Amino acid sequence: MFEDFTLTSYAPAMRYTNGQLESQSKLILDNKQLVSFVESISQMVLILNKHRQVVYANKSYKDFCKTLNQDPIIGKRPGETFNCANAFKSAGGCGTSSACKSCGAVNAILESQKGRRSTKECQILTTTNDALDLKVTATPMELAGEALTIFSVIDISADKRRKSLERVFIHDILNSAGAISGLSSIIKEINNPDEIKELAQTIEDASRSLIDEIQSQRELGAAERGELQPLIAEMDSAPILSQLQKAYAKHELNFGKPVVIDQKSVNCTIATDRVLLKRILGNMIKNAIEINLPNDTITLCCQNQEDCTMISVHNNSFIPIKIQNQLFKRFYSTKGKGRGLGTYSMKLLGERYLNGKVNFTSTEEDGTTFYIKLPK
Repeated sequence: MFEDFTLTSYAPAMRYTNGQLESQSKLILDNKQLVSFVESISQMVLILNKHRQVVYANKSYKDFCKTLNQDPIIGKRPGETFNCANAFKSAGGCGTSSACKSCGAVNAILESQKGRRSTKECQILTTTNDALDLKVTATPMELAGEALTIFSVIDISADKRRKSLERVFIHDILNSAGAISGLSSIIKEINNPDEIKELAQTIEDASRSLIDEIQSQRELGAAERGELQPLIAEMDSAPILSQLQKAYAKHELNFGKPVVIDQKSVNCTIATDRVLLKRILGNMIKNAIEINLPNDTITLCCQNQEDCTMISVHNNSFIPIKIQNQLFKRFYSTKGKGRGLGTYSMKLLGERYLNGKVNFTSTEEDGTTFYIKLPK
């Protein structure tokens, strides 16, 4: 009656066979009143069987999934129709990997199967590094003895980005601009040339930081729209690491953490976009700086591997498994609402635009290493 994929780290992995799916789909199609109602709704709607498989999708849902190149979708689970990266981490598919434990979509469905309506938010990072922010509602329904779920989806990505822009980006810019304005007013009252020179340098550093923040937001927006044009050229890795080491050793976020280059690091010739690579590595370093770990050292390294060049940033902290499963999702952060663009942008820029591979390792024994592997 069904295929039994017993390996799962969370939700049941069982699925109906094609014959049973056809029977369930026909049951839905024969109910003209139900079909008419589902098609009259402007938001995306699925009807799922008890194994969380799609047995019906309205036109809004089909149109959205076509943009993700997922067609046909009957028999798939919601995460598979959205091309969610976590849906392909285990043989059981959507809902069965350890990362799925924190997924709003699968949890809403599981709650609905207990007989209650459930609404949750869901963050998805697709296999092509597109970010989706969704609001999902799962409602239990029974039809001719079949336990089904009405699964509706609203794309709230634009609203999430707007709120993030207002809460974080504009807030940070106002703080930086306010600091520059305050320092500028003080400089008029100082007569000591040395003090003026020192204050002028502080103002220049703050201005550069402000420009860098604006530029990073422009890059990210262009990257998400598919409009970013990387400038690929051959360059040496050693000068890039040296520049980053000097910049972040004295960075405004850094309160005394040493930033060093590993003695085993080698100079490699790489073909990449210098600005984007430094943006990615800079975000890795900032993440390490912001972790509240006393006496930590941040270590930069470049290694020449058989088929790639790996550049990494290591610190001694350990990232809990629950957080590891969410790290690259847009807006996911342990630092508060609206943040979390740093790790997301690493993967987006590094994989889609530099044709690399961005990932990390984290253990209690060895600490955490973020890295980008660039092809030779």
